[in-house]
Amino acid sequence: MQWVYDDDLIDAGHRAGLAAVDRPDLPEGAALSALVRERQDLLFMLGATEEIEYPESIRAILSELGAELSDDELNRFLEAEHAAWAPARTLGAHTHALLDSLRGRGLKLGLVSNAFDPGWLLHRDLADMGLAERLDFAVFSSEIGKRKPHPEIFQRALGALEVQPEEALFVGDRLYEDVRGAGELGMKTVQALWFRADEHPDGAEPDFRAFTEMDVLNVVRRLAEKAGPGSPR
Repeated sequence: MQWVYDDDLIDAGHRAGLAAVDRPDLPEGAALSALVRERQDLLFMLGATEEIEYPESIRAILSELGAELSDDELNRFLEAEHAAWAPARTLGAHTHALLDSLRGRGLKLGLVSNAFDPGWLLHRDLADMGLAERLDFAVFSSEIGKRKPHPEIFQRALGALEVQPEEALFVGDRLYEDVRGAGELGMKTVQALWFRADEHPDGAEPDFRAFTEMDVLNVVRRLAEKAGPGSPR
């Protein structure tokens, strides 16, 4: 899925989170949003492989604004914020069809994603979008503390799927996080171009490019034919 950043939606998430906690001593949503924006270069360091502790960052910012949250209150904040941001999460039009077709060929399917929200919220998204039932495994950087292109997050998925890197095909849109990260482990890579045409200077050259989701099927067919009889098709 694609995440579309929107300042107004981010602000709405902060207001929704504060409303869910519902305490008279909480700051105004505008004050929280202003401080998050002031710290965003530290919070959301592009290219970093260590995942931020977003829940604890929000807790610390609210503490700085005079509001101490319990664990339950923090979870309520994060859940309401995440729900308010739902319009920014856009599923590819043919995602279900692609995953169904790949599974029909006998392939194991995994998801490796950089995302700072708590895993329990992100896995709920997968279920709500009809993706969890189509995946054999999914891992988010918030769950292990490492972001692509760090090898650990890829290795977590490979281990769960019980496949070697050279047996795997990784599809991703970013040349640095996805193509370079997966390629350096020995996976074949596909640059997905249907959401964006990334041109990261520190990225790697993909083995294949897919301009639509269904182009991935053509890549799989070519690899299966090259592998010969007995390979998943």
